Amino acid sequence: METLSVLGAGTIGSLLVKAGLSQGYRVVATGRSERTLLRVKGLGAEAITDNASAVMRSDLVMISVKPQHFPELAKSIPRELWRGKTVISVMAGVRLDTLRKVMGGAQVFRAMPNVNAVVNMSTTAITGEGEAKELVDSLFRSLGVTYWVSEDMMDVWTALIGSGPAFISEIVDGLVLGAVSSGMPRDLAYSSVLDMLKGTAENLKNHKGHPVEVRDNVTTPAGTTIRGLKAMEERGVKAALIETVESSSRRASELGKLIDERIRRELIGED
Repeated sequence: METLSVLGAGTIGSLLVKAGLSQGYRVVATGRSERTLLRVKGLGAEAITDNASAVMRSDLVMISVKPQHFPELAKSIPRELWRGKTVISVMAGVRLDTLRKVMGGAQVFRAMPNVNAVVNMSTTAITGEGEAKELVDSLFRSLGVTYWVSEDMMDVWTALIGSGPAFISEIVDGLVLGAVSSGMPRDLAYSSVLDMLKGTAENLKNHKGHPVEVRDNVTTPAGTTIRGLKAMEERGVKAALIETVESSSRRASELGKLIDERIRRELIGED
């Protein structure tokens, strides 16, 4: 049985622990707090505080600490321990080239799951090359669906898919409040909107065409749908959604550049 270590068993790390256990790995996870360690034990994994020991004992290493904590973690692990390991980072912004220089001799991948992993419906981007691609893909497929992308897509992915559940939740709240304002009980509005979203997503997947075609199928002259669409147009809803993703993507790129440069200064000695 191969061993998977998860360095940093927080929210996402705990989901990775579950994924590893479901794939038949022996899982060793690390954490700082007693609460984290107890949660890991409750999942059925071994919980320890020594990151170097976890790496030494593992075949596959998941790094799920916050990016600003990575320099401290990397300094605590002798460089030679990384050799021959398959390493997957779920840290936002830390580039493959940086990770490879820090962990010489390791086969390195980056992955960006989202919060929907809690219901095994994550949409995960993965980037990297090496013989372990299928192994990495299989691990994240246990949390939902996977997409292999080029690394230059990761910042946009973080904005669209990583932050997307928050954006969709905001839209859901607006629809629900509109229904409540029009006289519908909140519980009914909320549950029915969620069912409508699920059905619309499935409809769009099956349709395989442009989303405006599905929109036009329910838009009749002088009807309720066109009146609502007109209100959305007047309020600039589509333009706001475009700017939402663009602004979030720019911020992801800014933060990624800052953290990556800091890590390269601290761990590689670059100015």
